[in-house]
Amino acid sequence: DKQKEEDRYEKVCYMCRRPESKAGPMISMPGGMNLCHDCMQKAFDSVMKNGMDLSQIPNMPYMNLNFNDLSQMPPKAEIPKKQKLKKSKEPQPQLTMKDIPAPHVIKEKLDAYVIGQEKAKKVMAVAVYNHYKRAFLGKEGSDSDDIVIEKSNILMIGPTGSGKTYLVKTLAKLLDVPLAIADATSLTEAGYIGDDIESVVSKLLAAAGNDVERAQKGIIFIDEIDKIAKKKQTNTRDVSGESVQQELLKLLEGSTVEVPVGSNQKNAMTPMATVNTDNILFICGGAFDGLEKIIEARQNTKSIGFGAEVAVQEERNVGEVLKDVMPEDFVKFGLIPE
Repeated sequence: DKQKEEDRYEKVCYMCRRPESKAGPMISMPGGMNLCHDCMQKAFDSVMKNGMDLSQIPNMPYMNLNFNDLSQMPPKAEIPKKQKLKKSKEPQPQLTMKDIPAPHVIKEKLDAYVIGQEKAKKVMAVAVYNHYKRAFLGKEGSDSDDIVIEKSNILMIGPTGSGKTYLVKTLAKLLDVPLAIADATSLTEAGYIGDDIESVVSKLLAAAGNDVERAQKGIIFIDEIDKIAKKKQTNTRDVSGESVQQELLKLLEGSTVEVPVGSNQKNAMTPMATVNTDNILFICGGAFDGLEKIIEARQNTKSIGFGAEVAVQEERNVGEVLKDVMPEDFVKFGLIPE
């Protein structure tokens, strides 16, 4: 009965005073002391850097490494009590195909929040519907094995302030699915300072409350995707360019990745979770500054001579030019063909 009573309360970290719901799973120490993974990592880092002088560890009033001699432990009053009642985990209702509205209904709901951007809203509504249809086809209906819908990821192009991020946030709110928004500018090749590509999936897992099943049907929005274009005419190693695109391609096409739970760092102390990205909808957005010049250069094929057509060059705004974009324009900009 005492064990059941203790299980009803959240553990609190002895150093940073964060409960389990914020800090993640705790490491239980002798004498009723609990430490979160972040504080334990800081403690190990301080020990490795400064030798075994535990007085160098910040915010660490006491740590008894002689676990056999518990007589030197502080009284129970000094150890933080388990303060907060755990929330009873009620089984969340699983999304079914009936819960996903039709594309025209999604478009109408987006119209209530987003003004303009008609084409973007139509494309996104159809892509989201097809994405969830693909995700649920394997579970519902026995005659659905012959139907295969390809994964439909979305790339949004538009200048700053055109509403790319707002459109994705509104969409996730309407569908009530976990959403992670990541910035591609901080992504680097594995082994270099910066965020690994798996940190994008780790953010989605945190947004889903560490529920892998729910995260595997979520939405990931990667902003500033144009910043990881290949650098032209450089002799240094491009750690945030083409190599990041190659790693990102693995996630976009669907694969199984190991991501840390409750932390952005991979180490021996952090628990790992296996996430399959087959049914995660990836939406990428970027301003692609200078792409309109590449499009105009492709379209303006002038010729001279008696048979040449003389036409007056019409001034077009950036939005009208971007409508004529082709895959080869992105390759010239610096994205890999895949």
